[in-house]
Amino acid sequence: MKKIIFYDIPGKTEDGKAWSPNTWNVRFALNMKGLKYRTEWVEYPDIEAACKQIEAPASDVKSDGVTPHYTLPVIQDPNTGRVIADSIAIVDYLDATYPNTGPPLFPAGTRVLQAAFRDAFASTCSRVLAPVIALATCTHLNPRSYEYFKRTREEVMGKLEEVAPEGTEKGEAKWKELEEGLTTVAKWFEAGGDTLFVGGDAPIYADILLAGRLFWARNVLGKDSKAWARIRAMDGGRWEKFLTEWEKWSQVV
Repeated sequence: MKKIIFYDIPGKTEDGKAWSPNTWNVRFALNMKGLKYRTEWVEYPDIEAACKQIEAPASDVKSDGVTPHYTLPVIQDPNTGRVIADSIAIVDYLDATYPNTGPPLFPAGTRVLQAAFRDAFASTCSRVLAPVIALATCTHLNPRSYEYFKRTREEVMGKLEEVAPEGTEKGEAKWKELEEGLTTVAKWFEAGGDTLFVGGDAPIYADILLAGRLFWARNVLGKDSKAWARIRAMDGGRWEKFLTEWEKWSQVV
């Protein structure tokens, strides 16, 4: 089997280059399935050109509703000649194309519930995590990506230094929203008998979504930072325990 080419955005975190939550979703899937791949690192300003070069489809449209928007992750599979964009489409492709390698991430009968989890998680937790760690993310990028990330995020969020400033009432309010969001997610697990994974004994794609966001936070905040310690301590240490289970699938190839 030829190696799949996996396109990711480089950063400068403690553990290496990998940081992006959406690309972590695909890295986890590739590692869980034991598929051979290599990472091609692409800075933010070069993503569109790189996608067009390999004929990757746009994953969305820009704010004008017309112009194609090219994003990562993308994979290029030389074994089938396929180029796939968007983490959900990629994981779906891996499940369908390589059903005998690793666990299914969209097991039969779970798609409706996983879609519901994805939407609920996005509105409950993902939306309140980004403001808390946006500035830290920005400062962990290489210069060209730093400029792009900061400019595009500030178009939506305002000046990043003012979104959740440390030690201020505004910053603490953002942290409170994050804590409440994670506690809501923790209660979902408690309702299932306090299971560690959404998938029960084995993780599924819904679990990958959660792991990708937590890895993002830990990697850009720093494992030994006070900010990560706050997240680690939430909900009785549940998230630290959850991430420990993902270390075996966290290698960056």
